[in-house]
Amino acid sequence: MEKQKLPHAQNSLIFGIISIVTACCCMGLPGLIFGFIGLSNSKKAMAIYNEDPSLYTGEGNANTGKITSIIGIVIGAIAVLQLLYAIFSGSWQEQMDMYKELIEQAS
Repeated sequence: MEKQKLPHAQNSLIFGIISIVTACCCMGLPGLIFGFIGLSNSKKAMAIYNEDPSLYTGEGNANTGKITSIIGIVIGAIAVLQLLYAIFSGSWQEQMDMYKELIEQAS
């Protein structure tokens, strides 16, 4: 009997990679969201795989998706905490002024 691709494993990997990218580029919140989706897909895939490992291939994608999702969640959480700290400490405007100066110097 031919082995099938493990359901949800590739989605887990894709969402994990997207979570890392968006956590770094979009102030963290999308990274958290995509990370939790990827982690959920990884858990679904591993539950299916553990029922009968002889039927499926692709458990490596599920494991890698789990790892990348966790990394995306951690980076996203750090970015969100940093953003909240900047807003509540009053340094948000200073940071925005610094970024405006950097952009003006670059152009």
